[in-house]
Amino acid sequence: MAYVITQNCCKDASCVPVCPVSCIHPVSGAGEFTDTEMLYIDPEACIDCGACLEECPVDAIYYDEDLPADQERFREINAGYFERHPPQTHTPAALVDRHAVKSGALRVAVVGAGPAACYASAALIGVDGVEVNLFERLPTPFGLIRAGVAPDHQHTKSVVRIFEHVFSNKRFGCYLNVEIGSDLTHDELLAHHHAVIYAVGAARGRELDIPGNELPGNHSAVDFVGWYNGHPDHAHHTFDLSGERAVIVGNGNVALDVARMLLLDADHLVATDIAPHALAVLSDSTVREVVIVARRDPRDAAFSAGEFLALGHLPGIDVIIDSTDLAAAPDDDAETELKLRIAREYADRPETAGNKRIVFRFAASPAEVVGSDRAEGLRVMTNGSPEGELITAPLILRAIGYQGSAVEPLPFDTARGVVPNDSGRVVDEDGHPVRGVYVTGWIKRGPRGVIGTNRNCADETVAALLDDFVAGRLATDVADPAGIARLFSERGSSPIGWAGWRAIDAAERQRGAEVSRPRVKFIDITDMVSAANA
Repeated sequence: MAYVITQNCCKDASCVPVCPVSCIHPVSGAGEFTDTEMLYIDPEACIDCGACLEECPVDAIYYDEDLPADQERFREINAGYFERHPPQTHTPAALVDRHAVKSGALRVAVVGAGPAACYASAALIGVDGVEVNLFERLPTPFGLIRAGVAPDHQHTKSVVRIFEHVFSNKRFGCYLNVEIGSDLTHDELLAHHHAVIYAVGAARGRELDIPGNELPGNHSAVDFVGWYNGHPDHAHHTFDLSGERAVIVGNGNVALDVARMLLLDADHLVATDIAPHALAVLSDSTVREVVIVARRDPRDAAFSAGEFLALGHLPGIDVIIDSTDLAAAPDDDAETELKLRIAREYADRPETAGNKRIVFRFAASPAEVVGSDRAEGLRVMTNGSPEGELITAPLILRAIGYQGSAVEPLPFDTARGVVPNDSGRVVDEDGHPVRGVYVTGWIKRGPRGVIGTNRNCADETVAALLDDFVAGRLATDVADPAGIARLFSERGSSPIGWAGWRAIDAAERQRGAEVSRPRVKFIDITDMVSAANA
Protein backbone atom coordinates (compact mmCIF):
# COMPACT_ATOMS: atom_id res chain seq x y z
CA MET A 1 0.00 0.00 0.00
CA ALA A 2 1.15 3.56 -0.64
CA TYR A 3 0.16 7.19 -0.58
CA VAL A 4 -0.61 8.98 -3.84
CA ILE A 5 -0.22 12.63 -4.88
CA THR A 6 -3.14 13.88 -6.96
CA GLN A 7 -4.26 16.78 -9.14
CA ASN A 8 -4.13 19.46 -6.44
CA CYS A 9 -0.33 19.21 -6.03
CA CYS A 10 1.11 22.72 -5.67
CA LYS A 11 4.81 21.68 -5.66
CA ASP A 12 5.30 23.45 -2.35
CA ALA A 13 7.44 20.39 -1.45
CA SER A 14 6.53 20.53 2.24
CA CYS A 15 6.07 16.78 1.96
CA VAL A 16 9.63 16.08 0.78
CA PRO A 17 11.65 16.66 3.98
CA VAL A 18 9.17 14.82 6.23
CA CYS A 19 9.36 11.58 4.24
CA PRO A 20 11.61 9.21 6.24
CA VAL A 21 12.55 7.13 3.18
CA SER A 22 12.97 9.95 0.61
CA CYS A 23 10.40 8.51 -1.76
CA ILE A 24 8.94 11.79 -3.05
CA HIS A 25 10.43 13.11 -6.31
CA PRO A 26 11.68 15.19 -8.04
CA VAL A 27 13.74 17.14 -5.52
CA SER A 28 15.25 20.56 -6.11
CA GLY A 29 17.30 22.95 -4.05
CA ALA A 30 16.85 26.65 -3.33
CA GLY A 31 16.41 28.53 -6.59
CA GLU A 32 16.28 25.32 -8.64
CA PHE A 33 13.13 24.52 -10.59
CA THR A 34 12.06 21.20 -12.06
CA ASP A 35 10.12 20.93 -15.30
CA THR A 36 7.70 18.40 -13.84
CA GLU A 37 4.18 19.58 -13.18
CA MET A 38 3.77 17.94 -9.79
CA LEU A 39 5.52 15.74 -7.26
CA TYR A 40 5.26 11.94 -7.23
CA ILE A 41 5.42 9.24 -4.55
CA ASP A 42 7.36 6.09 -5.44
CA PRO A 43 4.90 3.27 -4.60
CA GLU A 44 7.73 0.75 -4.22
CA ALA A 45 9.56 2.84 -1.62
CA CYS A 46 6.59 4.28 0.31
CA ILE A 47 6.34 2.77 3.83
CA ASP A 48 2.78 3.93 4.50
CA CYS A 49 3.74 6.23 7.39
CA GLY A 50 1.39 9.09 6.46
CA ALA A 51 3.84 11.89 7.25
CA CYS A 52 3.35 13.45 3.81
CA LEU A 53 -0.43 13.32 4.17
CA GLU A 54 -0.27 15.33 7.38
CA GLU A 55 2.12 17.89 5.90
CA CYS A 56 0.44 18.55 2.53
CA PRO A 57 -0.95 22.11 2.55
CA VAL A 58 -3.54 21.54 -0.21
CA ASP A 59 -4.94 18.09 0.66
CA ALA A 60 -3.48 16.57 -2.51
CA ILE A 61 -2.27 13.31 -0.92
CA TYR A 62 -4.46 10.25 -0.36
CA TYR A 63 -3.98 6.71 0.84
CA ASP A 64 -4.27 4.70 -2.36
CA GLU A 65 -7.36 2.84 -1.16
CA ASP A 66 -9.10 6.13 -0.29
CA LEU A 67 -8.71 7.86 -3.63
CA PRO A 68 -11.90 9.66 -4.77
CA ALA A 69 -13.36 8.24 -7.97
CA ASP A 70 -12.20 11.19 -10.08
CA GLN A 71 -8.64 10.91 -8.72
CA GLU A 72 -8.08 7.13 -9.00
CA ARG A 73 -6.06 7.58 -12.21
CA PHE A 74 -3.31 9.18 -10.13
CA ARG A 75 -2.39 5.79 -8.66
CA GLU A 76 -1.29 4.82 -12.17
CA ILE A 77 0.22 8.27 -12.84
CA ASN A 78 2.48 8.11 -9.77
CA ALA A 79 3.66 4.61 -10.65
CA GLY A 80 4.10 5.52 -14.32
CA TYR A 81 6.37 8.43 -13.51
CA PHE A 82 8.89 6.12 -11.86
CA GLU A 83 8.73 3.61 -14.72
CA ARG A 84 10.13 6.32 -17.01
CA HIS A 85 12.22 8.08 -14.37
CA PRO A 86 13.74 5.48 -12.03
CA PRO A 87 14.21 7.08 -8.59
CA GLN A 88 17.67 8.25 -7.73
CA THR A 89 18.86 8.07 -4.15
CA HIS A 90 18.68 11.52 -2.66
CA THR A 91 18.91 13.22 0.66
CA PRO A 92 16.35 15.96 1.25
CA ALA A 93 18.01 19.35 1.34
CA ALA A 94 18.87 20.24 4.90
CA LEU A 95 17.65 23.54 6.24
CA VAL A 96 20.40 26.12 6.19
CA ASP A 97 21.63 26.75 9.73
CA ARG A 98 21.06 30.48 10.09
CA HIS A 99 22.11 31.79 13.47
CA ALA A 100 19.72 34.07 15.30
CA VAL A 101 20.30 37.77 14.81
CA LYS A 102 20.21 40.45 17.45
CA SER A 103 16.82 42.09 17.88
CA GLY A 104 16.60 45.13 15.59
CA ALA A 105 19.71 44.16 13.60
CA LEU A 106 17.80 42.97 10.53
CA ARG A 107 14.43 44.40 9.55
CA VAL A 108 13.10 43.53 6.09
CA ALA A 109 10.21 45.03 4.13
CA VAL A 110 8.32 42.68 1.79
CA VAL A 111 6.20 44.36 -0.87
CA GLY A 112 3.28 42.21 -2.02
CA ALA A 113 1.20 39.55 -0.27
CA GLY A 114 0.93 36.76 -2.83
CA PRO A 115 2.55 33.34 -2.49
CA ALA A 116 6.03 34.65 -3.37
CA ALA A 117 5.81 37.32 -0.66
CA CYS A 118 4.41 34.85 1.86
CA TYR A 119 7.13 32.26 1.24
CA ALA A 120 9.81 34.95 1.53
CA SER A 121 8.28 36.17 4.79
CA ALA A 122 8.15 32.61 6.14
CA ALA A 123 11.83 32.04 5.29
CA LEU A 124 12.81 35.28 7.03
CA ILE A 125 10.69 34.74 10.13
CA GLY A 126 12.28 31.31 10.39
CA VAL A 127 15.51 33.07 11.40
CA ASP A 128 15.18 34.04 15.04
CA GLY A 129 15.45 37.78 15.57
CA VAL A 130 14.67 38.88 12.01
CA GLU A 131 11.79 41.35 11.81
CA VAL A 132 9.53 41.52 8.76
CA ASN A 133 7.00 44.13 7.64
CA LEU A 134 4.74 43.19 4.73
CA PHE A 135 3.04 45.85 2.59
CA GLU A 136 0.15 45.12 0.20
CA ARG A 137 -1.94 47.66 -1.72
CA LEU A 138 -5.19 45.67 -1.37
CA PRO A 139 -6.98 45.16 1.95
CA THR A 140 -6.71 41.40 1.40
CA PRO A 141 -3.60 39.16 1.33
CA PHE A 142 -2.59 36.12 -0.74
CA GLY A 143 -2.56 37.60 -4.25
CA LEU A 144 -3.38 35.11 -6.99
CA ILE A 145 -4.25 32.40 -4.47
CA ARG A 146 -7.33 34.52 -3.72
CA ALA A 147 -7.78 36.22 -7.09
CA GLY A 148 -6.24 33.82 -9.62
CA VAL A 149 -6.92 30.23 -8.56
CA ALA A 150 -10.21 29.09 -10.10
CA PRO A 151 -13.21 29.19 -7.72
CA ASP A 152 -13.85 25.45 -8.14
CA HIS A 153 -10.33 24.66 -6.85
CA GLN A 154 -10.99 25.24 -3.16
CA HIS A 155 -8.37 22.69 -2.07
CA THR A 156 -5.69 24.65 -3.88
CA LYS A 157 -6.70 27.85 -2.10
CA SER A 158 -6.23 26.11 1.26
CA VAL A 159 -2.45 26.48 0.89
CA VAL A 160 -2.84 29.81 2.73
CA ARG A 161 -3.10 27.84 5.98
CA ILE A 162 0.66 27.35 6.04
CA PHE A 163 1.22 31.11 6.25
CA GLU A 164 -1.00 31.80 9.25
CA HIS A 165 1.84 31.26 11.72
CA VAL A 166 3.88 33.88 9.87
CA PHE A 167 1.20 36.58 9.91
CA SER A 168 0.55 36.04 13.61
CA ASN A 169 4.25 36.08 14.61
CA LYS A 170 5.25 38.90 16.98
CA ARG A 171 8.17 39.79 14.73
CA PHE A 172 5.87 40.24 11.73
CA GLY A 173 4.07 43.45 10.80
CA CYS A 174 1.17 43.37 8.35
CA TYR A 175 0.26 46.56 6.46
CA LEU A 176 -2.56 45.85 4.03
CA ASN A 177 -4.29 48.60 2.04
CA VAL A 178 -0.92 50.36 1.63
CA GLU A 179 0.44 51.19 -1.82
CA ILE A 180 4.19 51.61 -2.18
CA GLY A 181 4.86 54.64 -4.33
CA SER A 182 1.78 56.40 -3.03
CA ASP A 183 1.25 55.80 0.70
CA LEU A 184 4.97 55.13 1.16
CA THR A 185 7.90 55.61 -1.18
CA HIS A 186 10.69 53.19 -1.97
CA ASP A 187 13.19 55.50 -0.27
CA GLU A 188 11.06 55.60 2.88
CA LEU A 189 10.98 51.81 2.97
CA LEU A 190 14.76 51.68 2.77
CA ALA A 191 15.07 54.40 5.40
CA HIS A 192 13.20 52.21 7.91
CA HIS A 193 14.42 48.75 6.82
CA HIS A 194 17.78 47.16 6.21
CA ALA A 195 16.46 45.52 3.03
CA VAL A 196 13.40 45.40 0.80
CA ILE A 197 12.09 42.40 -1.15
CA TYR A 198 9.68 43.16 -3.99
CA ALA A 199 7.26 40.30 -4.65
CA VAL A 200 4.74 42.16 -6.77
CA GLY A 201 4.06 39.48 -9.37
CA ALA A 202 2.93 40.10 -12.94
CA ALA A 203 -0.52 41.63 -13.15
CA ARG A 204 -1.00 42.32 -16.87
CA GLY A 205 -1.98 39.93 -19.63
CA ARG A 206 0.18 39.60 -22.71
CA GLU A 207 -1.16 41.03 -25.96
CA LEU A 208 -1.79 39.38 -29.33
CA ASP A 209 0.00 41.34 -32.04
CA ILE A 210 -2.58 40.71 -34.77
CA PRO A 211 -5.08 42.91 -36.65
CA GLY A 212 -8.31 43.54 -34.77
CA ASN A 213 -6.74 43.03 -31.36
CA GLU A 214 -8.32 46.29 -30.17
CA LEU A 215 -11.92 45.28 -30.98
CA PRO A 216 -14.42 45.08 -28.08
CA GLY A 217 -15.18 41.47 -27.24
CA ASN A 218 -11.48 40.52 -27.43
CA HIS A 219 -10.24 40.48 -23.83
CA SER A 220 -7.29 39.33 -21.79
CA ALA A 221 -8.05 36.21 -19.77
CA VAL A 222 -6.32 38.04 -16.89
CA ASP A 223 -9.29 40.44 -16.84
CA PHE A 224 -11.78 37.57 -17.01
CA VAL A 225 -10.07 35.63 -14.21
CA GLY A 226 -9.93 38.74 -12.02
CA TRP A 227 -13.59 39.43 -12.81
CA TYR A 228 -14.94 36.03 -11.77
CA ASN A 229 -12.66 35.95 -8.73
CA GLY A 230 -13.84 39.35 -7.51
CA HIS A 231 -10.56 41.28 -7.79
CA PRO A 232 -11.37 44.98 -7.22
CA ASP A 233 -9.33 46.00 -10.27
CA HIS A 234 -11.45 43.81 -12.56
CA ALA A 235 -14.96 43.77 -11.09
CA HIS A 236 -16.13 46.48 -13.50
CA HIS A 237 -15.40 44.46 -16.66
CA THR A 238 -18.24 43.20 -18.84
CA PHE A 239 -18.19 40.17 -21.14
CA ASP A 240 -20.61 39.18 -23.87
CA LEU A 241 -21.87 35.70 -22.99
CA SER A 242 -24.90 35.88 -25.28
CA GLY A 243 -23.40 33.70 -28.02
CA GLU A 244 -23.17 29.93 -28.08
CA ARG A 245 -19.40 29.86 -28.63
CA ALA A 246 -16.36 31.46 -27.00
CA VAL A 247 -12.75 31.22 -28.16
CA ILE A 248 -9.71 31.04 -25.89
CA VAL A 249 -6.26 31.64 -27.35
CA GLY A 250 -3.63 29.72 -25.41
CA ASN A 251 -3.66 26.27 -23.85
CA GLY A 252 -2.16 26.57 -20.37
CA ASN A 253 -3.97 25.87 -17.12
CA VAL A 254 -5.51 29.36 -17.16
CA ALA A 255 -7.20 28.51 -20.46
CA LEU A 256 -8.63 25.34 -18.90
CA ASP A 257 -9.81 27.29 -15.85
CA VAL A 258 -11.59 29.82 -18.02
CA ALA A 259 -13.20 27.11 -20.15
CA ARG A 260 -14.61 25.41 -17.04
CA MET A 261 -15.98 28.67 -15.66
CA LEU A 262 -17.71 29.40 -18.97
CA LEU A 263 -19.38 25.99 -19.14
CA LEU A 264 -20.09 24.87 -15.57
CA ASP A 265 -23.76 25.11 -14.71
CA ALA A 266 -25.12 27.33 -11.96
CA ASP A 267 -25.45 24.45 -9.47
CA HIS A 268 -21.70 23.86 -9.63
CA LEU A 269 -20.73 27.53 -9.62
CA VAL A 270 -22.84 28.31 -6.57
CA ALA A 271 -20.85 25.78 -4.56
CA THR A 272 -17.67 27.84 -5.11
CA ASP A 273 -16.45 31.25 -3.95
CA ILE A 274 -16.97 32.84 -7.37
CA ALA A 275 -17.79 36.56 -7.12
CA PRO A 276 -21.54 37.31 -6.85
CA HIS A 277 -21.66 39.47 -10.00
CA ALA A 278 -19.90 36.75 -12.02
CA LEU A 279 -22.20 34.05 -10.62
CA ALA A 280 -25.22 36.01 -11.80
CA VAL A 281 -23.83 36.62 -15.30
CA LEU A 282 -22.45 33.11 -15.84
CA SER A 283 -25.68 31.54 -14.61
CA ASP A 284 -27.47 33.28 -17.49
CA SER A 285 -24.76 32.52 -20.07
CA THR A 286 -25.76 30.89 -23.35
CA VAL A 287 -22.22 29.69 -24.14
CA ARG A 288 -22.28 25.99 -24.98
CA GLU A 289 -18.97 25.54 -26.75
CA VAL A 290 -15.48 26.78 -25.90
CA VAL A 291 -12.77 26.45 -28.55
CA ILE A 292 -9.23 26.42 -27.15
CA VAL A 293 -6.78 27.51 -29.85
CA ALA A 294 -3.15 26.41 -29.60
CA ARG A 295 -0.40 27.39 -32.01
CA ARG A 296 1.55 24.18 -31.52
CA ASP A 297 0.82 20.45 -31.51
CA PRO A 298 -0.65 18.43 -28.60
CA ARG A 299 2.85 17.28 -27.61
CA ASP A 300 3.72 20.88 -26.70
CA ALA A 301 0.54 21.61 -24.75
CA ALA A 302 1.17 23.94 -21.82
CA PHE A 303 -1.59 22.65 -19.55
CA SER A 304 -0.76 20.12 -16.86
CA ALA A 305 -1.77 16.50 -17.22
CA GLY A 306 -3.77 16.65 -13.99
CA GLU A 307 -5.89 19.59 -15.11
CA PHE A 308 -6.36 18.06 -18.56
CA LEU A 309 -7.48 14.77 -17.04
CA ALA A 310 -9.97 16.56 -14.77
CA LEU A 311 -11.86 17.94 -17.77
CA GLY A 312 -13.07 14.43 -18.51
CA HIS A 313 -14.99 14.34 -15.22
CA LEU A 314 -17.01 17.53 -15.82
CA PRO A 315 -20.71 16.63 -15.93
CA GLY A 316 -22.51 17.38 -19.16
CA ILE A 317 -19.37 18.47 -21.01
CA ASP A 318 -17.63 16.64 -23.85
CA VAL A 319 -13.93 17.14 -24.59
CA ILE A 320 -13.19 17.20 -28.33
CA ILE A 321 -9.64 16.83 -29.70
CA ASP A 322 -9.20 18.31 -33.17
CA SER A 323 -5.90 16.63 -34.01
CA THR A 324 -4.64 13.31 -35.29
CA ASP A 325 -1.06 13.85 -34.11
CA LEU A 326 -1.52 12.09 -30.78
CA ALA A 327 1.03 9.28 -30.86
CA ALA A 328 3.74 9.32 -28.21
CA ALA A 329 7.41 9.28 -29.23
CA PRO A 330 10.07 7.14 -27.52
CA ASP A 331 11.80 10.21 -26.10
CA ASP A 332 8.67 11.80 -24.62
CA ASP A 333 8.84 12.29 -20.88
CA ALA A 334 6.21 10.76 -18.58
CA GLU A 335 3.99 13.83 -18.44
CA THR A 336 3.99 14.41 -22.21
CA GLU A 337 3.19 10.74 -22.83
CA LEU A 338 0.36 10.96 -20.31
CA LYS A 339 -1.14 14.08 -21.92
CA LEU A 340 -1.09 12.38 -25.33
CA ARG A 341 -2.66 9.25 -23.89
CA ILE A 342 -5.46 11.29 -22.27
CA ALA A 343 -5.97 13.16 -25.57
CA ARG A 344 -6.33 9.84 -27.43
CA GLU A 345 -8.90 8.70 -24.87
CA TYR A 346 -10.91 11.88 -25.37
CA ALA A 347 -10.66 11.52 -29.15
CA ASP A 348 -12.09 7.98 -28.92
CA ARG A 349 -15.05 8.97 -26.77
CA PRO A 350 -18.39 9.35 -28.55
CA GLU A 351 -20.08 12.73 -28.12
CA THR A 352 -23.23 12.89 -26.05
CA ALA A 353 -26.25 14.62 -27.55
CA GLY A 354 -27.09 17.80 -25.68
CA ASN A 355 -23.72 18.10 -23.95
CA LYS A 356 -21.66 21.28 -23.93
CA ARG A 357 -18.24 21.06 -25.59
CA ILE A 358 -14.61 22.00 -24.99
CA VAL A 359 -12.86 21.79 -28.36
CA PHE A 360 -9.05 21.75 -28.57
CA ARG A 361 -7.78 23.18 -31.88
CA PHE A 362 -4.07 22.45 -32.15
CA ALA A 363 -1.61 23.78 -34.75
CA ALA A 364 -3.83 26.81 -35.36
CA SER A 365 -2.16 30.23 -35.27
CA PRO A 366 -4.32 33.29 -34.55
CA ALA A 367 -4.10 35.65 -37.54
CA GLU A 368 -6.87 38.24 -37.09
CA VAL A 369 -9.72 39.23 -34.81
CA VAL A 370 -12.54 39.71 -37.30
CA GLY A 371 -15.30 42.25 -36.89
CA SER A 372 -16.41 45.79 -37.68
CA ASP A 373 -17.52 47.48 -34.45
CA ARG A 374 -16.74 44.51 -32.20
CA ALA A 375 -15.25 41.03 -32.36
CA GLU A 376 -17.22 38.55 -34.44
CA GLY A 377 -14.66 35.77 -34.61
CA LEU A 378 -11.04 34.72 -34.81
CA ARG A 379 -9.30 33.84 -38.07
CA VAL A 380 -6.67 31.13 -37.62
CA MET A 381 -4.07 29.73 -39.99
CA THR A 382 -3.73 25.95 -40.22
CA ASN A 383 -1.76 23.56 -42.39
CA GLY A 384 -4.94 22.31 -43.99
CA SER A 385 -6.24 25.77 -44.87
CA PRO A 386 -3.53 28.16 -46.12
CA GLU A 387 -6.07 30.98 -46.51
CA GLY A 388 -7.21 30.64 -42.94
CA GLU A 389 -10.37 29.59 -41.18
CA LEU A 390 -12.82 31.81 -39.31
CA ILE A 391 -14.04 30.60 -35.90
CA THR A 392 -17.10 32.74 -35.25
CA ALA A 393 -17.63 33.90 -31.68
CA PRO A 394 -18.55 37.20 -29.97
CA LEU A 395 -16.14 36.48 -27.10
CA ILE A 396 -12.40 35.94 -27.51
CA LEU A 397 -10.13 35.56 -24.49
CA ARG A 398 -6.34 35.74 -24.66
CA ALA A 399 -4.79 33.27 -22.20
CA ILE A 400 -1.24 33.62 -23.46
CA GLY A 401 0.49 34.51 -20.22
CA TYR A 402 1.04 37.26 -17.69
CA GLN A 403 3.36 40.23 -18.06
CA GLY A 404 5.26 42.07 -15.33
CA SER A 405 5.22 45.87 -14.99
CA ALA A 406 7.99 48.26 -14.05
CA VAL A 407 8.54 48.86 -10.33
CA GLU A 408 9.68 52.42 -9.78
CA PRO A 409 12.48 53.29 -9.20
CA LEU A 410 13.96 49.82 -9.83
CA PRO A 411 15.61 48.92 -13.16
CA PHE A 412 13.33 46.96 -15.47
CA ASP A 413 13.79 44.55 -18.37
CA THR A 414 10.90 45.48 -20.65
CA ALA A 415 11.39 42.56 -23.02
CA ARG A 416 11.22 39.92 -20.27
CA GLY A 417 8.89 41.81 -17.94
CA VAL A 418 11.15 41.30 -14.92
CA VAL A 419 13.42 43.30 -12.63
CA PRO A 420 17.03 42.37 -13.55
CA ASN A 421 18.56 40.35 -10.74
CA ASP A 422 21.22 37.87 -9.74
CA SER A 423 19.74 35.13 -7.54
CA GLY A 424 17.22 37.67 -6.27
CA ARG A 425 19.66 40.58 -5.80
CA VAL A 426 18.46 43.49 -7.96
CA VAL A 427 21.23 44.64 -10.30
CA ASP A 428 21.68 47.92 -12.16
CA GLU A 429 22.38 48.37 -15.88
CA ASP A 430 26.04 47.58 -15.27
CA GLY A 431 25.22 44.35 -13.45
CA HIS A 432 26.13 45.69 -10.01
CA PRO A 433 23.88 44.79 -7.04
CA VAL A 434 21.58 47.55 -5.83
CA ARG A 435 22.25 47.72 -2.10
CA GLY A 436 19.50 46.26 0.04
CA VAL A 437 16.99 45.63 -2.78
CA TYR A 438 15.78 42.16 -3.79
CA VAL A 439 13.03 40.46 -5.80
CA THR A 440 11.23 37.14 -5.72
CA GLY A 441 8.38 35.47 -7.58
CA TRP A 442 7.21 36.34 -11.09
CA ILE A 443 8.80 39.80 -11.05
CA LYS A 444 12.10 37.97 -10.50
CA ARG A 445 11.91 34.96 -12.81
CA GLY A 446 8.95 35.66 -15.11
CA PRO A 447 5.41 34.19 -15.02
CA ARG A 448 6.10 30.48 -14.83
CA GLY A 449 5.58 27.76 -12.28
CA VAL A 450 2.81 26.96 -9.83
CA ILE A 451 2.17 28.18 -6.29
CA GLY A 452 4.81 26.01 -4.66
CA THR A 453 7.46 27.02 -7.20
CA ASN A 454 7.65 30.30 -5.30
CA ARG A 455 9.03 28.51 -2.27
CA ASN A 456 12.39 27.63 -3.83
CA CYS A 457 12.46 31.00 -5.53
CA ALA A 458 11.94 32.81 -2.22
CA ASP A 459 14.46 30.61 -0.42
CA GLU A 460 17.11 31.59 -2.97
CA THR A 461 16.38 35.31 -2.56
CA VAL A 462 16.33 35.14 1.24
CA ALA A 463 19.60 33.20 1.24
CA ALA A 464 21.20 35.98 -0.83
CA LEU A 465 19.82 38.63 1.52
CA LEU A 466 21.08 36.83 4.63
CA ASP A 467 24.50 36.33 3.05
CA ASP A 468 24.67 40.06 2.37
CA PHE A 469 23.65 40.79 5.95
CA VAL A 470 26.36 38.52 7.37
CA ALA A 471 28.94 40.03 5.00
CA GLY A 472 28.06 43.56 6.12
CA ARG A 473 26.74 44.64 2.72
CA LEU A 474 23.43 46.02 4.10
CA ALA A 475 22.87 49.40 5.73
CA THR A 476 23.23 49.26 9.51
CA ASP A 477 21.78 52.63 10.53
CA VAL A 478 18.05 52.71 9.77
CA ALA A 479 15.26 54.75 11.32
CA ASP A 480 13.17 53.70 14.30
CA PRO A 481 10.47 51.23 13.15
CA ALA A 482 7.86 53.38 14.88
CA GLY A 483 8.57 55.97 12.21
CA ILE A 484 6.47 53.99 9.72
CA ALA A 485 3.40 54.36 11.92
CA ARG A 486 4.08 58.10 12.27
CA LEU A 487 4.21 58.48 8.49
CA PHE A 488 0.85 56.78 8.13
CA SER A 489 -0.63 58.97 10.86
CA GLU A 490 0.69 62.16 9.28
CA ARG A 491 -0.79 61.19 5.90
CA GLY A 492 -4.14 60.02 7.21
CA SER A 493 -3.54 56.46 6.01
CA SER A 494 -5.15 53.57 7.87
CA PRO A 495 -3.33 50.30 7.15
CA ILE A 496 -5.20 47.08 7.79
CA GLY A 497 -3.41 44.54 9.95
CA TRP A 498 -3.76 40.79 10.30
CA ALA A 499 -6.69 41.19 12.67
CA GLY A 500 -8.42 43.34 10.06
CA TRP A 501 -7.96 40.66 7.42
CA ARG A 502 -9.29 38.05 9.83
CA ALA A 503 -12.40 40.22 10.26
CA ILE A 504 -12.84 40.46 6.46
CA ASP A 505 -12.33 36.71 6.15
CA ALA A 506 -14.85 35.95 8.89
CA ALA A 507 -17.43 38.30 7.38
CA GLU A 508 -17.05 36.75 3.93
CA ARG A 509 -17.38 33.26 5.34
CA GLN A 510 -20.46 34.28 7.31
CA ARG A 511 -22.02 35.78 4.18
CA GLY A 512 -21.26 32.50 2.43
CA ALA A 513 -22.73 30.36 5.21
CA GLU A 514 -26.01 32.25 4.91
CA VAL A 515 -26.39 31.02 1.31
CA SER A 516 -24.54 27.67 1.65
CA ARG A 517 -21.38 28.82 -0.12
CA PRO A 518 -17.71 28.71 1.03
CA ARG A 519 -17.66 32.50 1.15
CA VAL A 520 -19.21 35.53 -0.53
CA LYS A 521 -16.43 37.95 -1.32
CA PHE A 522 -16.43 41.68 -0.84
CA ILE A 523 -15.66 43.29 -4.17
CA ASP A 524 -15.49 46.96 -3.25
CA ILE A 525 -12.44 48.15 -1.30
CA THR A 526 -14.63 50.42 0.83
CA ASP A 527 -16.67 47.41 1.94
CA MET A 528 -13.47 45.51 2.76
CA VAL A 529 -12.16 48.36 4.89
CA SER A 530 -15.51 48.62 6.69
CA ALA A 531 -15.48 44.90 7.44
CA ALA A 532 -11.88 45.12 8.67
CA ASN A 533 -12.78 47.90 11.07
CA ALA A 534 -16.04 46.38 12.29
